[in-house]
Amino acid sequence: MPLDPNKLLNWQFPEIEHTYTEKDTILYALGLGCGSDPDKLDDLRFVYEKDLVALPTMAVVLAYPGNWLESEESTVDYRKLLHGEQYLTLHRTIPPAGTVVGRTRVVDILDKGKDKGAVLYSERTIFEKVSGAPIATLTSAGMLRGDGGFGGKPGPQPAPHRLPESAPQMAVDLRTHANSALIYRLSGDRNPLHADPRAAAAGGFKAPILHGLCTFGVAGRALIMACCGGDPARLKSMQVRFSAPVFPGETIRTEMWPEGGRVSFRARVVERDVVVLNNGLATAA
Repeated sequence: MPLDPNKLLNWQFPEIEHTYTEKDTILYALGLGCGSDPDKLDDLRFVYEKDLVALPTMAVVLAYPGNWLESEESTVDYRKLLHGEQYLTLHRTIPPAGTVVGRTRVVDILDKGKDKGAVLYSERTIFEKVSGAPIATLTSAGMLRGDGGFGGKPGPQPAPHRLPESAPQMAVDLRTHANSALIYRLSGDRNPLHADPRAAAAGGFKAPILHGLCTFGVAGRALIMACCGGDPARLKSMQVRFSAPVFPGETIRTEMWPEGGRVSFRARVVERDVVVLNNGLATAA
């Protein structure tokens, strides 16, 4: 079935009410590797219920509408879907437990050609249920590698943030683990690409890969450590392009160029010297 852009642009998402607990907050942090290094004592506040603090990147798993593109009704070739870009804006600190409401919409879909695929932009806004106050806004770009050539517009597409040409001013190495994807998927994204070798092979990978949003969260941890004085409340926004997959067990090195309240960054896998997050920009208070 060829991709139907009108069906995607008019997709009706149910409003998602999500009640999460301190256990969920801890599980998310464990999926990013918090608590795995005894030398990083500051991690304890993310994985221990006493004075628990939620990581700001946890917004990506709150009020998640599910893998809606997996359904046949979406007309998307789900096997060839990859996460292309992620934008996160924090409007307030995420409580370690609570009830939130998520509202999702498709913003745009671009046709990059039959050989290049399509790009689908969706936006999710998360609100506190009781007060109605916004917590975060997330925009993501899905790379529909098998769905280009449907006759749609090719652009305009947001230009990537340009990184400085100089050497990074600082870097933080954080190691993932063989079971990182298996832990992270318990926070909501059960895509078999991250667990089942057969699904990974069907997607063109030699083994299950780490969730792109897990890599995103690991980079967020590094930014908090290096550029926010260890205070997660100071991280206000992040945007990245996903440029290559991470395999569980690899080390993610986040390289940073801070300038005032803005931080340009990228992340690479140390073992293979491959950039996995590129064109990153974060803001900090």
